[in-house]
Amino acid sequence: MVKAEVITIGDEILFGQITDTNTQWISTELTNIGIRTIRKSSVGDDEQAILEILAEAESRADVILITGGLGPTKDDITKKTLCTYFDTELSINEEALAFITAFFEKRGRPMTELNRLQAAVPNNCTYIANRWGTAPGMWFERNGKVFISMPGVPFEMKNLMTHTLLPKLQAFFETPIIYHKMLRTIGIGESFLAERIADWEDNLPSHIKLAYLPNFGQVRLRLTATGTDLEQLKKETQAEVEKVLPLIDVNVFGYDNDEIETVVGRILKERGQTLSTAESCTGGYASHLITKVPGSSAYFVGGVISYSNEVKIAELGVKPSTLAEFGAVSEQTVVEMAEGVRQRLNTTYGIAASGIAGPDGGTDEKPVGTIWIASAGPNGTVTQKLQLGKFREQNIQYTGVYLLNLLRKQLLGL
Repeated sequence: MVKAEVITIGDEILFGQITDTNTQWISTELTNIGIRTIRKSSVGDDEQAILEILAEAESRADVILITGGLGPTKDDITKKTLCTYFDTELSINEEALAFITAFFEKRGRPMTELNRLQAAVPNNCTYIANRWGTAPGMWFERNGKVFISMPGVPFEMKNLMTHTLLPKLQAFFETPIIYHKMLRTIGIGESFLAERIADWEDNLPSHIKLAYLPNFGQVRLRLTATGTDLEQLKKETQAEVEKVLPLIDVNVFGYDNDEIETVVGRILKERGQTLSTAESCTGGYASHLITKVPGSSAYFVGGVISYSNEVKIAELGVKPSTLAEFGAVSEQTVVEMAEGVRQRLNTTYGIAASGIAGPDGGTDEKPVGTIWIASAGPNGTVTQKLQLGKFREQNIQYTGVYLLNLLRKQLLGL
């Protein structure tokens, strides 16, 4: 297995002024060509710190990818530090200079001395042309290991890797094929899931590994197969999927990049059915999930954020007597909310949520995290009581996901 380490350089990353999205993308692309990322590190614009992390990375990885610190200003010190690390000097690369000169001429802008110095690269590197900016790409080789320095700007880095560096890495290393297959489950905790599929997991072939990736009421089961024949890996992985499905089919809502809102939307669109929402404690979060999906206007009509009892009564037709007897956080109220929005917006299905998101407002009878959800459709209304935690934002996110799953189960008759 070829091992990689990714290093991001820049004080702005450590200060939290920008979000590092580069390492996730790089790791995904490396995996696709059979290179496994074993560590990711971020370091500031400090020469000694960069030298130390380079030495550490060289001791444990076969390929070291570096992003950032290649700008024309004094705080960008990556090129000079690489010269120190590889015991060399900077000099103007004529190919780089010609490209940068043309870059500015094409845009009708003057080229300053700082811009000209962008064409300077360490003498012992291979210059990698950057067609999307002025910061150069650089490739070093030492003792069978590869160091690659790239711009930190995501657009430039991604194009440089896609069109030049990934093919070059594939040619340099003899890498295995790594194939991932993801099962998307919902409504079952990680530990319960692990117990249910323990025997299946224990009998997986040695070249197929399983990982559990939990997130807000969902657990992704990632199967990773390693070998030399992609089609064979796909067949073997699919065979394992078919073995485990009977154990967890009610909890599997999709595969790979499927999201619960995408799956629900796909079903509604295929059937020509429509949806509306009535939300109290979630404040429109479920509607946000639904409308994140491109083309959701084909099935989503609209919703009502009925945060107050007055809006529940006036806009959704919830009976004052229901609220007085059972309260806003009750099965009875959420049923009337779902049926009310379905009727008033004239949709096939109406879904609703009402609860105590927290961190306060709970009682002994209804503690924080008590939430009722409902889905109303042509064949009746189904409900579910959630007993979540004390953290408001998490409760809202969990509720939105569980609400869509309740609808999914109703749509499929589960």
